[in-house]
Amino acid sequence: MENLYIEATKSSPEIDFNKDTNTLSVKGESYPENTAQFYEPVFEWLESYLEELEDAQVNVNMELIYFNSSSSKALMDIFDTLEEASEDGKNIVVNWIYDEDNDAALEYGEEFAEDMESLTFNLIEK
Repeated sequence: MENLYIEATKSSPEIDFNKDTNTLSVKGESYPENTAQFYEPVFEWLESYLEELEDAQVNVNMELIYFNSSSSKALMDIFDTLEEASEDGKNIVVNWIYDEDNDAALEYGEEFAEDMESLTFNLIEK
């Protein structure tokens, strides 16, 4: 299995999933024209990765400045996938990283965190 790297564009985030360090990072802005198409390889990679994952802790770093409603749905699907893996005994930590001046990002992070029961979800001000 290869690492997954997708370079950021004006409307899509940088995706950096590194299986060797067990670090998954999504950073930037997310409002691609076709959200489903953009996130499809992300979901495929994530599902394969989680199937192969054994005892390591996985750190998921989400640092999104802005995202639209269709990206919000994609993020929720990612968190649901991570939540299921966590319920199956995988050690996953989500770090929702937000700028202290971005109240909306904090509020979204709080809303996502509320929906997670077994997934460790940290809100981190930078």
